[in-house]
Amino acid sequence: MFERFTDRARRVVVLAQEEARMLNHNYIGTEHILLGLIHEGEGVAAKALESLGIALEGVRQQVEEIIGQGQQAPSGHIPFTPRAKKVLELSLREALQLGHNYIGTEHILLGLIRE
Repeated sequence: MFERFTDRARRVVVLAQEEARMLNHNYIGTEHILLGLIHEGEGVAAKALESLGIALEGVRQQVEEIIGQGQQAPSGHIPFTPRAKKVLELSLREALQLGHNYIGTEHILLGLIRE
C-alpha cells in the first residue's frame, strides 16, 4: 500500500511512529497520525491544519491529557490500531475518488476526517 504514498505521506507515517514512541505508546493510533501530519509541516495537510490554527505542541498536549503517557518505551515494531489502518485505507479511497494515482498528506487528512 505504501508504494502509492508520496515522500511526505511516508514521512507522516514515520513521524506517527516517532510520536507514539515519544509518548511511550505501544501502538500507532489515529492520534499519532494526526500528530505526524502536523509535525511533517510542509504538505498540503499541514498547511491546511496550520491555517486553522492547529499547532503540534497544542495537539500533543491534548493527546497527553486525554490518553496520557505510556509507562515504558515500546521496543521493536509498533503496530497500527485497526482505526489507524482504516484511516490509511480511507486515504487511498479519497485519492482514487479525486482521480489521483498517489496518496498525499491531504488524502491522509481526509481519511482521518472520514474515520
